[in-house]
Amino acid sequence: MPEPGEGPVLGVARSVTGRRWIWRGGDARTGLAIAQRLDLPEVVGRLLSARGVGVEAAPDFLEPTLRALLPDPSCLIDMDAAAQRLADAVRAGETVAVFGDYDVDGACSGALTVRALRQLGCPATHYVPDRLKEGYGPNPDAIRALCDRGATLIVCVDCGVAAHAALQAAEGRAEVIVLDHHKAEGAVPRVAAVVNPNRLDCTSGLRHVCAAAVAFLTLVATHRVLRRAGHFAATPEPRLLDLLDLVALATVCDVMPLTGVNRALVAQGLKVMARREHAGIAALLELAQVRDAPTAHSLGFVLGPRINAAGRIDEPDLGTRLLLCDDPVEARAMAERLDAVNRRRQEVEADVLGAAIAAAEAQVAQGHPVLLVSGEGWHPGVVGIVAGRIKERFNRPACVAGLAGGMGKGSGRSVPGIDLGAAVIAARQSGLLEAGGGHAMAAGFTIRSDRVAEFHAFLDERLARAAELPGAADLAVEGVVGVPAATIDLAQQVERLAPFGAGNEEPVFALPRARIVRADRVGKEGATIRAFIEGEGGLGRLKAICFRAKDGPMAQALLGSGGVPLHLCGQIRAERWNDSVTPCLHVTDAAPA
Repeated sequence: MPEPGEGPVLGVARSVTGRRWIWRGGDARTGLAIAQRLDLPEVVGRLLSARGVGVEAAPDFLEPTLRALLPDPSCLIDMDAAAQRLADAVRAGETVAVFGDYDVDGACSGALTVRALRQLGCPATHYVPDRLKEGYGPNPDAIRALCDRGATLIVCVDCGVAAHAALQAAEGRAEVIVLDHHKAEGAVPRVAAVVNPNRLDCTSGLRHVCAAAVAFLTLVATHRVLRRAGHFAATPEPRLLDLLDLVALATVCDVMPLTGVNRALVAQGLKVMARREHAGIAALLELAQVRDAPTAHSLGFVLGPRINAAGRIDEPDLGTRLLLCDDPVEARAMAERLDAVNRRRQEVEADVLGAAIAAAEAQVAQGHPVLLVSGEGWHPGVVGIVAGRIKERFNRPACVAGLAGGMGKGSGRSVPGIDLGAAVIAARQSGLLEAGGGHAMAAGFTIRSDRVAEFHAFLDERLARAAELPGAADLAVEGVVGVPAATIDLAQQVERLAPFGAGNEEPVFALPRARIVRADRVGKEGATIRAFIEGEGGLGRLKAICFRAKDGPMAQALLGSGGVPLHLCGQIRAERWNDSVTPCLHVTDAAPA
């Protein structure tokens, strides 16, 4: 594989999708040192170096273990108080109510906490608010209802850090613990404990873990308190590690960086998930025809959307109930319902997406740094997904709002280096928004319909440097390989860096002057292009596939090449079918050679 050079990769300054191909950085000497020290192929050393992994950290990156990477839970402020209170509830047999959220992280956090408490013999129930009727996070009526049902301890997971007024409804009736990871703007609620690595006064350094990881660390600390008190002398201690599939699912779907402790949680969680011991997850995997061991891709693109769908447009707690289900028959029925809801969500999303893209195109032409589109009757459950699609297409921070009754519910997605959450919080603090918050890459807001234009101007001014971004994000390429070199051995060496995701993107390689031998449409509605390619001089032959091509520029390039060579970019993966393993190029971009 040739060394990275200067300038665009293969001279591609503008591909068929409008992207520039750039070399991914990395120190060649460090890569070589890693390869020599650990007796690895040089390509693996180079890939590790490009991800900022040094010689000393490389072994834990390739073999991430909780023993090496899990921090002491007590590094989180309020953790010891939370663990002690939970341990007291277990010993006293108190009724604990777990208040969750309707997204994947909320569902996983809730199911994880309820399962762990029940394994300890503690009565535990769960509650998930209705997105449309109650909105996000705790509300006074729901908190009072949980107290009425006998809860003496309420645990808020993936929410609660900003719910000062709502949590006051529990005063004198139940104590509250908050296990959250969302950005805290100032003082936290005055409750028994608030465990949140994004508290302003927390020095744990764990700002990039999801709520399920916070809940898992809290349960580790709770077990430790119980163990020291001799609680497990008479009964076996439940295995918390068996719940890591829930932590892995939440980490990937909440787009947390797959580095450090997150990498260990996901790697170990995937091993747990491969055993398919939880009926709900097993049912979803079977329904989606995931027959091999699940990967991070399975979590993010197969399981996640289905669990998310219920909270967006159907029963808010259906995902949590599926993850708590132990009956295979019941789990299959819930999985089928989630699958049907997800198909309906896709239809609702498609109805909004066309109009939203057209409005965004007009704003790009007008030179807006930030894209903010809104529409009467747009379903608030899909605006976040549509915002993500617009962000990907135009490489700009994008916000989408659904309007109804003079109010708008919106969601936004940003690009690296542009802190959208801080801008939304500033807009709320200035009085532009009725509610709003988030983090750098995502935010949510509530706004009066007559103030949408004013909010757009505020974002344009606050995030003006987004106007300097290119129309499409650069594509970072790890190296150039000829078609004959795109072998199963290379694919399996690349696999050693899995799991892939945010913070550890799957390596992209460029294949120069590849000729399309055959290409055709396959899959649902023919949106996928399957092709076979040859290298220069007819050397080498490789299967290639391009998903979500539809009738876009990639479909036109692959189907209409007429035998003229193309530079292709994509991931080289090992595909397993029955007992055979073959290499395949998953094409992400193309350019005229």
